[in-house]
Amino acid sequence: MRIESAGQTHVGRRSHNEDAYCVRSDLGLFVVADGLGGQAGGEVASRCVVDTFSEFGERIMRDAEATLPHDFNARLSREENLLLACTAMAQRALQTRRVGYLRDMGSTVVALAIGEKGGAVAHVGDSRLYRLRSGQLEALTQDHSVTEELRAAGLEPPPRGQSAFGHIITRALGTERAEPTVQRLELRPGDVFLLCSDGLYEPLGPEGITAGLSKPSVKEASEVLVTNAYEAGGRDNITAVVVRVASAWSPTQGLI
Repeated sequence: MRIESAGQTHVGRRSHNEDAYCVRSDLGLFVVADGLGGQAGGEVASRCVVDTFSEFGERIMRDAEATLPHDFNARLSREENLLLACTAMAQRALQTRRVGYLRDMGSTVVALAIGEKGGAVAHVGDSRLYRLRSGQLEALTQDHSVTEELRAAGLEPPPRGQSAFGHIITRALGTERAEPTVQRLELRPGDVFLLCSDGLYEPLGPEGITAGLSKPSVKEASEVLVTNAYEAGGRDNITAVVVRVASAWSPTQGLI
């Protein structure tokens, strides 16, 4: 697939930015991470995650026979296997560094991989992937959170903002519960994807996200989404990575 992509982040009304992202169109790899554990820990954790994804993606690009941290699962696509491997590598990297003042650090992650025949998404925590297709917005990930676990148990959680439950996640890289959810994606020309932290989707909501993703360029879309989230009162760090499937694959584009 020929893809267009852009990313933007803003500290919001925090004193420091614990979000990080990478946009690697050459690899077909896009990542947003939201760090946990306070200023030092959160910033280190999110940067460690996106750097690990980027570096491992490069390694696979250079050497298709590179060793994965787990056995290749023939039932999964190449993109799904890649994201599982990247997540495992990021988990190892964080756990190795969780000592001293970094002992409580962790990070959410959402990652999109696009290859010649399709794509895949992996996520841990409450960073999300949305898709805008033919004017219809759909959330393609389900948060790993207390709120979603209550819903799965048939209980209706309090509205977000009226309960501390809304901000409690149940999985994060670096912690003991770090298993990613991975799924294959069908791609169509015209699809627009948004990877984002909770600092973006909470103040904007579906209508605001749809409006931002409808902008003519991915750069404008990412900038408008972040700006509008801030102007809507967003207090957390705000990060958006926008990816558009423009047309069929071009040999000038790198593939996973």
